[in-house]
Amino acid sequence: MTAMSNDQFAQHVLKLAHDAPPFVPTTTYDPDGDCIEFLAGPDPFFAQRVDDLLTVYYSQETQEIIGSQIKGVARFCREILVKLPGLKIEIQDGPVKLMHIFLAKLWASDPQPDKLVTLVYRKLIEVAERSDAKANLAGV
Repeated sequence: MTAMSNDQFAQHVLKLAHDAPPFVPTTTYDPDGDCIEFLAGPDPFFAQRVDDLLTVYYSQETQEIIGSQIKGVARFCREILVKLPGLKIEIQDGPVKLMHIFLAKLWASDPQPDKLVTLVYRKLIEVAERSDAKANLAGV
């Protein structure tokens, strides 16, 4: 067996990538980490923490929001019902739209929310709605 040169390896990787299916937005709930990861675009990204619930992913190429990570999902769902008793979210055996989680966080925010944080949430709601992002939170 002989080792590949860097050029041979690069050509091999490009050939594998060429046959890859097109990108599809994805949402994954990790029950062990109690978090949801959402990716709406295939770009390389960097992350920025927004608050105790949300980390936003920004495209390195366009600086646009392309995804997020939501931490402490089960705790948030329990707490939101205490803060907003008129809002009853029942998570049963189906997917939950991420835009609803983001909206609930906005509704539960302080009366004088940080304008930048509010703007980030509103943009993320648009991205989640456009990609129809849903997470299966059964059992949360």
